[in-house]
Amino acid sequence: LSHRAQHLSNYFKQLFAQVTNPPIDPIRERAVMSLHVKLGTGENMLIPTQNAARFISLEQPILTNTELFTLKNLKNALFKPETIDITFNAEGEKGKLEAAINAVCAAAESAVRHGANILILSDRESDILNAPIPSLLAAGAVHHHLVRLGLRAKASIVVEAGDIWEIHHMATLIGFGVQAINPYLAFATIKDCLDTDLVRKNGQSKGIDYAYYIEKYIKACDKSLLKIMSKIGISTLQSYAGAQIFEILGLDTEVVEKCFFKAVSRIKGLSFDAIAAEALTKHRLAYIETPLGLTKSLEAGGVYQWKRQGEAHMFNPQTIHLLQLSTRTNDYNIFKKYSSLINKQEVQALTLRGLLTFRRGTPVPIEEVEPIENIFKRFATGAMSFGSISHEAHATLAIAMNRIGGRSNSGEGGEDEARFTPKPNGDWERSAIKQVASGRFGVTSYYLSQAKELQIKMAQGAKPGEGGQLPGHKVDDWIAKVRHSTPGVGLISPPPHHDIYSIEDLAQLIFDLKNANPKADINVKLVSKAGVGIIASGVVKAKADKILISGYDGGTGASPLSSIRHAGLPWELGLAETHQVLVKNKLRDRVTLQTDGQLRTGRDLAIAAMLGAEEWGIATASLIVEGCIMMRKCHLNTCPVGVATQDPELRKLFTGDANHIVNFFTFMATELREIMAELGFRTVNEMVGKVEMLKMQKDVNHWKYKMVDLSPILYKEAVDERVGQYKMVAQDHEIKDVLDRQLINRAENTLKTGKSFESVVKIKNTDRAVGAMLSFEISQRYKSK
Repeated sequence: LSHRAQHLSNYFKQLFAQVTNPPIDPIRERAVMSLHVKLGTGENMLIPTQNAARFISLEQPILTNTELFTLKNLKNALFKPETIDITFNAEGEKGKLEAAINAVCAAAESAVRHGANILILSDRESDILNAPIPSLLAAGAVHHHLVRLGLRAKASIVVEAGDIWEIHHMATLIGFGVQAINPYLAFATIKDCLDTDLVRKNGQSKGIDYAYYIEKYIKACDKSLLKIMSKIGISTLQSYAGAQIFEILGLDTEVVEKCFFKAVSRIKGLSFDAIAAEALTKHRLAYIETPLGLTKSLEAGGVYQWKRQGEAHMFNPQTIHLLQLSTRTNDYNIFKKYSSLINKQEVQALTLRGLLTFRRGTPVPIEEVEPIENIFKRFATGAMSFGSISHEAHATLAIAMNRIGGRSNSGEGGEDEARFTPKPNGDWERSAIKQVASGRFGVTSYYLSQAKELQIKMAQGAKPGEGGQLPGHKVDDWIAKVRHSTPGVGLISPPPHHDIYSIEDLAQLIFDLKNANPKADINVKLVSKAGVGIIASGVVKAKADKILISGYDGGTGASPLSSIRHAGLPWELGLAETHQVLVKNKLRDRVTLQTDGQLRTGRDLAIAAMLGAEEWGIATASLIVEGCIMMRKCHLNTCPVGVATQDPELRKLFTGDANHIVNFFTFMATELREIMAELGFRTVNEMVGKVEMLKMQKDVNHWKYKMVDLSPILYKEAVDERVGQYKMVAQDHEIKDVLDRQLINRAENTLKTGKSFESVVKIKNTDRAVGAMLSFEISQRYKSK
């Protein structure tokens, strides 16, 4: 041991001696000391040998500039780093990007074969003549190239790039094989903010400021990475690295094969040349000369929040104004102006459905189309809990949906029992859909008994794996009481209160809930993802009455901004796959399919129906009708219109009205009926699954969209015409002869009078959920007493 300690001591002296003239960095000492060299053995970790395995252990994967400098200078017998330039010629013909990636892969292979065991992929050499290769492309290509050659285990990959600043950038890099990351441009941005006094604290020097904020940035990245890993059920970064827990949207097959081999990619998209064109567009903007004395400014961005000169948003000040004005004045003509603006996405193609258009049908008189009242029954509001939105917003939605015969959704946060009793004027604040996410989120026998539909929250569409996170500062005494939790303690969706590891487990929960409320339909919420069709097949066999395919758009914004993007998939992909698989397996007629995710117009409803949904959930648009102005402040509890806040003073600002929501759903159904008449459909059921009435847009106005292939969505399963395309057969839940029927009969007098009684019954191990139906009868009569 003494010899070993001396060896390590000498090694560290040599290591530090090699770090000469480091860049100016106030956290240099911490940075150098955080690179811990650990020596193990190749065979038995308890017996040191001369053939020791060696590696550098990092506390977290984000490297400061000084740490990277230290790493680059570890040239000795143990470590041999090699820096590889990842730029390509900015002035050249097509094919330059792919050729440059091939050159990077060849350089990485050569370095490893010559003994390099740390590959540093760097775009620091980019200049006016050399554009940076997107770091994820370069890293993924090198990772898979070395895997194919059997060399991957001989070296680690580090990325030093300027196109890394968000946590998703880091997660994807690690997910495709990177061990450490240096986001130098993010660090430079922090320094620039300090130099311009944007975030400086009073009385602090520049050096201390920089170190403080770099530490905070890295800590935030650490926590975010842990959160992402936990959502997918991965405990260590080593397990996450190279796991490829992603689905690709919008990359061509040639790119996927080279850089992201075996990753799921269903709709094709940009080729290497197209990616190069986009990269060069950004690169040239960086080198545009400005008149003398003028400072060049960056584009506005506007990804998370609408900006006048930024990213296009379908819900923007103009469309929000028209939607609110039309519903408040009950003016359908104004609503048509709103929907016309939204449907201009046919040119902008901000969604997958925006790339689709209708084929010509045989029109029918609109009088022959089923009435609005029938369509109302197919509407639901999304699962938004009391807590993520205010009591006023939540109750107003319920009143409106009960008026039209639709269904509002409690969300996973329980519901105040005071809302279960109708008001004297006939209005009812009870949500017809009660969600089951966890026993501690307000799920009681009385809660379950007060539902037309029970929804098992298997997953969250807008924030998969995370659910409706509620920050602690929004959990007041009222919320905590309803949710059976503790005031001030943040809440995040745990798994449902059963352990669901298989379809059999889910079938048991469905059976339990059906006993807990025999009058309710059982709905299972799934997310849009590759393979959801197979999952849905199992869910149907588990005897669910309904399946919701939830898309990645939407969400109340109760979660942090980092959870709004890069999570989930468009509902168009999941819905189309689910319908196709269920039809192929002859299961489609046993279940109702519903979808949600930023449905805004009658056109959206029609496309959803043709892709397979006979019901629709609409949440965000409903909140906008109530007064939401998309401030993206929900998670801060500072909503200025009283929609997504628990602050008593801000809640007073709520101006929503159930009549306005009724007007909105009336307009949606009216517009849908107009489309149905034009296409020749008399009922929604006739329209479900008629994907042959859709086609790709031919006149899309952007070069990128022409590369997308939506044929997987437009695929029509070839089956016998007698195979059902919508729900036609009720599920048999096998509850007619359960033991509870006997218990209820014997307890009939007790249920009426409240007097106790004793009885002996025979029970077998095949008698499941005993007592659940009896509890339902008690809750119906005696509530929660």
